[in-house]
Amino acid sequence: MASVALPALSCRSSSEPVKELRVCTNRTCRKQGSFQILETLTALAPPKLRVNPCGCLGRCGSGPNLVALPQGLLLRHCATPSRAAEILFSLCGDGREASSSSAVTNALAALALTNNALSQIEAGNFPEAESLLTQALELKPYGGLHRILKHRAVAKLGMIDYFGALEDISQALESAPNYTEAYICQGDIYVAKGEYDLAEKSYLKCLEIDPTLRRSKSFKARIANLEKKAVEVDMT
Repeated sequence: MASVALPALSCRSSSEPVKELRVCTNRTCRKQGSFQILETLTALAPPKLRVNPCGCLGRCGSGPNLVALPQGLLLRHCATPSRAAEILFSLCGDGREASSSSAVTNALAALALTNNALSQIEAGNFPEAESLLTQALELKPYGGLHRILKHRAVAKLGMIDYFGALEDISQALESAPNYTEAYICQGDIYVAKGEYDLAEKSYLKCLEIDPTLRRSKSFKARIANLEKKAVEVDMT
């Protein structure tokens, strides 16, 4: 499908920036692959842009459909990761023609490297994951850098490289100060280092940003583990 030129609504410089992209995940758009598009946009989005699922936007059959807010700009035929990356770049990039830029290619290549790295982390191959994520960062994608840095911190934590992991988290939080996953990772690093007071501060920061984490089983498990280790230290 040919690329369609889109308005250059910059998330960084416009007087009315795009603050949110909503992706229809209703029945028709879901069959056309909207969940894959949602994952792609979430991974590539800059920190200040929210990406969320939503109900039907109309125009069924011409999807997956998106809407950019607060402008209310309806974007149709977003059926491939490449199309999603082009749309995101047109909305939040530097204003160049997305289809003629290497930015989209680099962003998708970085995403592929990141997904591969996540598989390596799951398998416990932390050095390979760290290498893949470093390659992704070297491509300088236009969005999602804070996520790549957080993933690399996880890989470095698995390699017992605490200094490197904290350095990556610091960089991630510099660009995305409300990124809860980075604070969770930071807490995990401090737990591994035995710095439980700092770990508690990181986890509490997560709850300050997103109180709903109290209901998360994985977050509850982290708090329980932290409390257990703190008690063990007090008993020695």
